[in-house]
Amino acid sequence: MLHGSPSPGVAGSELISLLARIADAPPAASRMAFAERLGHWLSWTDAIALSSVLNAAPSALAPVRSCGFDGEEADFQRVRVALEASIVAGPRETASSPTDFGPLQRHCIAQQKAMQDSIGALRQRLRDALSRRSPALARLAAIDAVMDQTLAAFERSLLGLVPLRLQAHFERMQRAAGDDTRWLEVFREDMDRVLRAELAHRMLPVQGLLDTLRTHQPT
Repeated sequence: MLHGSPSPGVAGSELISLLARIADAPPAASRMAFAERLGHWLSWTDAIALSSVLNAAPSALAPVRSCGFDGEEADFQRVRVALEASIVAGPRETASSPTDFGPLQRHCIAQQKAMQDSIGALRQRLRDALSRRSPALARLAAIDAVMDQTLAAFERSLLGLVPLRLQAHFERMQRAAGDDTRWLEVFREDMDRVLRAELAHRMLPVQGLLDTLRTHQPT
Protein backbone atom coordinates (compact mmCIF):
# COMPACT_ATOMS: atom_id res chain seq x y z
CA MET A 1 0.00 0.00 0.00
CA LEU A 2 1.18 3.52 -0.72
CA HIS A 3 0.74 6.03 2.04
CA GLY A 4 1.04 9.15 -0.06
CA SER A 5 3.86 11.63 -0.01
CA PRO A 6 4.17 14.54 2.41
CA SER A 7 5.51 16.71 -0.37
CA PRO A 8 5.11 16.14 -4.10
CA GLY A 9 8.43 17.79 -4.88
CA VAL A 10 9.50 17.45 -8.49
CA ALA A 11 6.72 15.64 -10.31
CA GLY A 12 9.05 13.31 -12.18
CA SER A 13 10.78 12.31 -8.95
CA GLU A 14 7.43 11.65 -7.31
CA LEU A 15 6.39 9.31 -10.12
CA ILE A 16 9.70 7.43 -9.96
CA SER A 17 9.39 7.16 -6.19
CA LEU A 18 5.86 5.77 -6.36
CA LEU A 19 6.80 3.21 -9.02
CA ALA A 20 9.76 2.11 -6.92
CA ARG A 21 7.56 1.73 -3.85
CA ILE A 22 4.98 -0.44 -5.57
CA ALA A 23 7.84 -2.56 -6.87
CA ASP A 24 9.23 -2.85 -3.33
CA ALA A 25 12.56 -1.59 -4.59
CA PRO A 26 14.53 1.59 -3.89
CA PRO A 27 14.66 4.05 -6.78
CA ALA A 28 17.88 3.86 -8.74
CA ALA A 29 20.28 6.58 -7.67
CA SER A 30 21.79 8.67 -10.43
CA ARG A 31 24.52 11.24 -9.97
CA MET A 32 24.55 12.12 -13.66
CA ALA A 33 23.76 15.77 -14.30
CA PHE A 34 20.77 16.61 -16.47
CA ALA A 35 22.95 18.02 -19.25
CA GLU A 36 25.00 14.82 -19.33
CA ARG A 37 21.87 12.63 -19.43
CA LEU A 38 20.48 14.81 -22.21
CA GLY A 39 23.63 14.18 -24.21
CA HIS A 40 22.92 10.45 -24.07
CA TRP A 41 19.31 10.94 -25.17
CA LEU A 42 20.00 13.22 -28.16
CA SER A 43 20.91 11.74 -31.51
CA TRP A 44 23.13 13.72 -33.89
CA THR A 45 20.08 14.74 -35.92
CA ASP A 46 18.38 15.96 -32.72
CA ALA A 47 21.48 17.95 -31.82
CA ILE A 48 21.53 19.58 -35.27
CA ALA A 49 17.85 20.52 -35.00
CA LEU A 50 18.37 22.04 -31.55
CA SER A 51 21.49 23.89 -32.67
CA SER A 52 19.64 25.33 -35.67
CA VAL A 53 16.93 26.76 -33.45
CA LEU A 54 19.42 28.16 -30.93
CA ASN A 55 21.47 29.85 -33.64
CA ALA A 56 18.59 31.19 -35.72
CA ALA A 57 18.17 34.93 -35.80
CA PRO A 58 14.93 36.14 -34.17
CA SER A 59 12.31 36.96 -36.77
CA ALA A 60 10.31 40.13 -36.70
CA LEU A 61 6.69 39.78 -35.64
CA ALA A 62 3.76 41.78 -36.85
CA PRO A 63 1.95 43.49 -34.00
CA VAL A 64 -0.74 41.18 -32.66
CA ARG A 65 -3.34 42.18 -30.15
CA SER A 66 -3.01 39.94 -27.12
CA CYS A 67 -6.02 38.09 -25.78
CA GLY A 68 -4.54 38.41 -22.29
CA PHE A 69 -3.14 35.80 -19.96
CA ASP A 70 -6.46 34.71 -18.49
CA GLY A 71 -7.36 32.66 -21.54
CA GLU A 72 -4.19 30.57 -21.37
CA GLU A 73 -4.55 30.10 -17.62
CA ALA A 74 -8.15 28.94 -18.03
CA ASP A 75 -7.11 26.57 -20.82
CA PHE A 76 -4.41 25.04 -18.62
CA GLN A 77 -6.80 24.56 -15.70
CA ARG A 78 -9.53 23.10 -17.93
CA VAL A 79 -7.19 20.44 -19.32
CA ARG A 80 -5.75 19.57 -15.90
CA VAL A 81 -9.13 19.30 -14.17
CA ALA A 82 -10.61 17.18 -16.99
CA LEU A 83 -7.70 14.72 -16.85
CA GLU A 84 -7.84 14.49 -13.06
CA ALA A 85 -11.58 13.81 -13.20
CA SER A 86 -11.05 11.06 -15.76
CA ILE A 87 -8.49 9.36 -13.51
CA VAL A 88 -10.79 9.53 -10.49
CA ALA A 89 -13.76 8.18 -12.47
CA GLY A 90 -12.00 4.84 -12.80
CA PRO A 91 -12.47 2.08 -15.37
CA ARG A 92 -15.56 2.13 -17.55
CA GLU A 93 -15.59 -1.67 -17.69
CA THR A 94 -16.59 -4.04 -14.90
CA ALA A 95 -14.07 -6.74 -14.10
CA SER A 96 -15.24 -10.32 -14.58
CA SER A 97 -13.59 -11.28 -11.27
CA PRO A 98 -11.34 -9.76 -8.59
CA THR A 99 -8.37 -11.30 -10.40
CA ASP A 100 -9.21 -9.69 -13.77
CA PHE A 101 -6.66 -6.93 -14.39
CA GLY A 102 -7.87 -6.25 -17.94
CA PRO A 103 -10.26 -3.34 -17.24
CA LEU A 104 -7.70 -1.68 -14.98
CA GLN A 105 -4.96 -2.08 -17.58
CA ARG A 106 -7.15 -0.59 -20.31
CA HIS A 107 -8.12 2.27 -17.98
CA CYS A 108 -4.46 3.03 -17.30
CA ILE A 109 -3.53 2.98 -20.99
CA ALA A 110 -6.57 5.12 -21.87
CA GLN A 111 -5.56 7.71 -19.27
CA GLN A 112 -2.04 7.83 -20.63
CA LYS A 113 -3.36 8.34 -24.17
CA ALA A 114 -5.71 11.10 -22.97
CA MET A 115 -2.82 12.83 -21.18
CA GLN A 116 -0.58 12.59 -24.22
CA ASP A 117 -3.22 13.99 -26.59
CA SER A 118 -4.69 16.72 -24.37
CA ILE A 119 -1.41 17.96 -22.93
CA GLY A 120 0.30 17.82 -26.31
CA ALA A 121 -2.40 20.02 -27.84
CA LEU A 122 -2.26 22.41 -24.86
CA ARG A 123 1.51 22.64 -25.15
CA GLN A 124 1.20 23.63 -28.80
CA ARG A 125 -1.41 26.29 -27.98
CA LEU A 126 0.90 27.76 -25.33
CA ARG A 127 3.81 27.74 -27.78
CA ASP A 128 1.62 29.60 -30.26
CA ALA A 129 0.77 32.16 -27.58
CA LEU A 130 4.47 32.63 -26.78
CA SER A 131 5.29 33.06 -30.47
CA ARG A 132 2.86 35.96 -30.71
CA ARG A 133 4.45 37.85 -27.81
CA SER A 134 7.98 38.63 -29.00
CA PRO A 135 10.82 37.30 -31.18
CA ALA A 136 12.67 36.10 -28.08
CA LEU A 137 9.65 34.17 -26.82
CA ALA A 138 9.06 32.81 -30.31
CA ARG A 139 12.57 31.35 -30.18
CA LEU A 140 11.82 29.84 -26.78
CA ALA A 141 8.68 28.25 -28.22
CA ALA A 142 10.71 26.82 -31.10
CA ILE A 143 13.25 25.35 -28.67
CA ASP A 144 10.43 23.76 -26.68
CA ALA A 145 9.01 22.23 -29.87
CA VAL A 146 12.36 20.66 -30.72
CA MET A 147 12.84 19.34 -27.18
CA ASP A 148 9.30 17.96 -27.19
CA GLN A 149 9.94 16.05 -30.41
CA THR A 150 13.41 14.94 -29.33
CA LEU A 151 12.39 13.49 -25.98
CA ALA A 152 8.99 12.11 -27.00
CA ALA A 153 10.20 8.60 -27.85
CA PHE A 154 12.33 8.40 -24.70
CA GLU A 155 9.42 9.52 -22.52
CA ARG A 156 7.02 7.06 -24.18
CA SER A 157 9.38 4.17 -23.49
CA LEU A 158 9.65 5.11 -19.82
CA LEU A 159 5.97 5.81 -19.25
CA GLY A 160 5.11 2.63 -21.11
CA LEU A 161 6.48 0.80 -18.07
CA VAL A 162 3.73 2.23 -15.83
CA PRO A 163 1.00 -0.32 -16.78
CA LEU A 164 3.52 -3.17 -16.41
CA ARG A 165 4.58 -2.00 -12.95
CA LEU A 166 0.95 -1.66 -11.92
CA GLN A 167 0.12 -5.14 -13.19
CA ALA A 168 3.01 -6.64 -11.21
CA HIS A 169 1.81 -4.74 -8.13
CA PHE A 170 -1.75 -6.02 -8.70
CA GLU A 171 -0.56 -9.63 -8.90
CA ARG A 172 1.63 -9.35 -5.79
CA MET A 173 -1.20 -7.82 -3.77
CA GLN A 174 -3.59 -10.51 -4.98
CA ARG A 175 -1.23 -13.30 -3.91
CA ALA A 176 -0.60 -11.72 -0.51
CA ALA A 177 -4.23 -10.83 0.23
CA GLY A 178 -5.38 -14.11 1.74
CA ASP A 179 -8.88 -13.58 3.13
CA ASP A 180 -8.58 -9.79 3.11
CA THR A 181 -11.06 -8.55 0.51
CA ARG A 182 -9.96 -4.93 0.81
CA TRP A 183 -6.83 -5.37 -1.30
CA LEU A 184 -8.49 -4.38 -4.58
CA GLU A 185 -9.64 -1.04 -3.21
CA VAL A 186 -6.15 -0.42 -1.85
CA PHE A 187 -4.72 -1.21 -5.27
CA ARG A 188 -7.14 1.23 -6.91
CA GLU A 189 -5.92 3.96 -4.58
CA ASP A 190 -2.32 3.13 -5.46
CA MET A 191 -3.07 3.22 -9.18
CA ASP A 192 -4.80 6.59 -8.87
CA ARG A 193 -1.75 8.01 -7.06
CA VAL A 194 0.56 6.75 -9.78
CA LEU A 195 -1.62 8.18 -12.55
CA ARG A 196 -1.91 11.54 -10.78
CA ALA A 197 1.89 11.60 -10.40
CA GLU A 198 2.23 10.85 -14.11
CA LEU A 199 -0.19 13.67 -14.87
CA ALA A 200 1.88 16.07 -12.76
CA HIS A 201 5.02 14.92 -14.56
CA ARG A 202 3.48 15.42 -18.00
CA MET A 203 2.18 18.87 -17.02
CA LEU A 204 5.64 20.20 -16.08
CA PRO A 205 6.57 21.49 -19.56
CA VAL A 206 3.24 23.26 -20.05
CA GLN A 207 3.49 24.72 -16.56
CA GLY A 208 6.85 26.14 -17.56
CA LEU A 209 5.41 27.69 -20.71
CA LEU A 210 2.49 29.11 -18.74
CA ASP A 211 4.84 30.61 -16.14
CA THR A 212 6.81 32.25 -18.94
CA LEU A 213 3.64 33.76 -20.36
CA ARG A 214 2.71 34.98 -16.88
CA THR A 215 6.01 36.80 -16.44
CA HIS A 216 5.96 38.34 -19.93
CA GLN A 217 2.50 39.80 -20.11
CA PRO A 218 2.19 42.74 -22.50
CA THR A 219 1.84 46.12 -20.88
